Amino acid sequence: MTRIQKTLASLAIGASALVAGAAAQAQTAAQAQAPAPAQAAQAAPAPAQAAQTAPAAAPAAPMLTIRQVYDKMEAAGYRNISEIERSSKHGYEVKAYDPQGQRVKLRVDPQSGAVTRSRFDD
Repeated sequence: MTRIQKTLASLAIGASALVAGAAAQAQTAAQAQAPAPAQAAQAAPAPAQAAQTAPAAAPAAPMLTIRQVYDKMEAAGYRNISEIERSSKHGYEVKAYDPQGQRVKLRVDPQSGAVTRSRFDD
């Protein structure tokens, strides 16, 4: 056997051992996580109880785009919208003029486009 053939053979053996070890580990983990049938029957609540105890999970609404936020602010009467920034803490921050002509800084909900805070901008 040449040196290259020996290297390839050892790599193949190592890879097969790695795959076999991963499969054994996955099987062990699955067995550890799955409760015994008697425990599962005791732990699982009746369907009527599950419906009463678990709140209905509403799917998260997708985040609005900057263009959609601009259109919503314009529809709400804000004019001269000069800045829309996406904030990780507050959704969107918008600088514009309100319908009364005052310069304002707004916080906008990223899913609904509703103004959550409005203050005068100095």
